[in-house]
Amino acid sequence: MLFLSLAVALTCSALARAGESQPKPQFVYKTVGERQLRTDILYPDDWKSTDRRPAMVFFSGGAWRSGTTVQFAPQAEYFAKRGLVTVRAEYRDSTRDKVTPNICLHDAISAMRWVRKNADKLGVDPGRIVSSGGSAGGYLAAAVATIDDYHSPDDDLSVSPKPNAMVLFNPVVDFVSLDIAPKFGIDAELAARISPLRYVTKDLPPTLILIGSKDDFLGQNRQFMEKAKDLGVRVEIDLAEGQPHAYFNRSPWMEKTVAAADEFLVSLGYLGEEPRVELPSPKKRCLAGRQMPTPGITRSAFSWYTFRKTSSGKSRPLSFQRV
Repeated sequence: MLFLSLAVALTCSALARAGESQPKPQFVYKTVGERQLRTDILYPDDWKSTDRRPAMVFFSGGAWRSGTTVQFAPQAEYFAKRGLVTVRAEYRDSTRDKVTPNICLHDAISAMRWVRKNADKLGVDPGRIVSSGGSAGGYLAAAVATIDDYHSPDDDLSVSPKPNAMVLFNPVVDFVSLDIAPKFGIDAELAARISPLRYVTKDLPPTLILIGSKDDFLGQNRQFMEKAKDLGVRVEIDLAEGQPHAYFNRSPWMEKTVAAADEFLVSLGYLGEEPRVELPSPKKRCLAGRQMPTPGITRSAFSWYTFRKTSSGKSRPLSFQRV
């Protein structure tokens, strides 16, 4: 009898899982003329439509020339495995759409509003949405938190586009001090209007900035951090010594920056400390038909950090300099 009851229970459980609606991997969040802007979404393996999980919204970099969803695919996959719903949002760009960065910002704000408005459909907690991106995309991720009253005509203004946390990969935060701003169609008035550095307030969400010591944007990011700290806001810079702009796209820095972002999100309560999953790598190396890790790097499922072998054969963590 016990065996029969157990079998019935397991069957009912399986049927319930089968009846669970399958998560949709792509949505159109905005239509401008004939141009449809999409979000690519990854869900945790144990996702349910009734979940209220944190979400992480990524915007790609590339000097606003490429608003595709390709760049942050490894990071999005990693954080989905860790338990977040990850969203990579497409935006109009200067190559395909002949637009300037302020129009890209319109789209990023629309995307953030769309995620929050559709939180129930996505199994997302609307109070735990992280904005993220690199370089030009890092700008967008920072600007959605700081630039007010800047939106597309069809936006639902009853829904806030503000993130609850930010993870920024070498972002642009100030056009005013950027000598090449006119190259992107940004005059002095617009530069001041859409620069996150000019609008840091006590309402800024907790922020992690990942940047190399040889990045030309380091100075403006330090100013951003200092302004926030003066207001009592948590903003941290993880500094990669000797690294230039866009360093996070290659190994071992992709692994290291993801590990640092993981630690930051754990500190906010957006992720649990377990279970750990394999850190992403920008390139899989193969040997004798097997996938091999990048030489000198062991990615542990139980650590926030990547590891390097020492001369003694032991492993030690590769950590960031936090400033």
